[in-house]
Amino acid sequence: MDLWLKALHIIAVISWMAGLLYLPRLFVYHAEAEAGSKQGETFAVMERRLLRAIMNPAMIVVWISGPLLAWRMGMLKDGWLHAKFLLVCGLTVYHHALGLWRKQFIAGTMTHDAKFFRLVNEVPTVLMIGIVVLVVVKPW
Repeated sequence: MDLWLKALHIIAVISWMAGLLYLPRLFVYHAEAEAGSKQGETFAVMERRLLRAIMNPAMIVVWISGPLLAWRMGMLKDGWLHAKFLLVCGLTVYHHALGLWRKQFIAGTMTHDAKFFRLVNEVPTVLMIGIVVLVVVKPW
């Protein structure tokens, strides 16, 4: 059972991370598209589908399977897990920021440019590196 739960957690993490890395890239292209253009509308559809069909469900599965796995494996008091939890909270805040920015694109109120989205696209990578190091090395 625990191995199936771990497999589910890893699959959800990979799916969520793929979205966290791809959605800001779509925002780069969307920000470069002319407002109201067919291209901009296409990006809006792609962004909505990615967020709703892949990223949101994957994040929910991560948040269910991760704590359940930690509990079943008796790791809830481990210091490295607390640090990992904080980094996953950071990914979750970032996820919700992406959702907010998507709504701003739809409303036509987006003030950030493509350069901004290229920069913030590095946030999930940095958090992911920290998470992987904590999970593998378990420094505390």
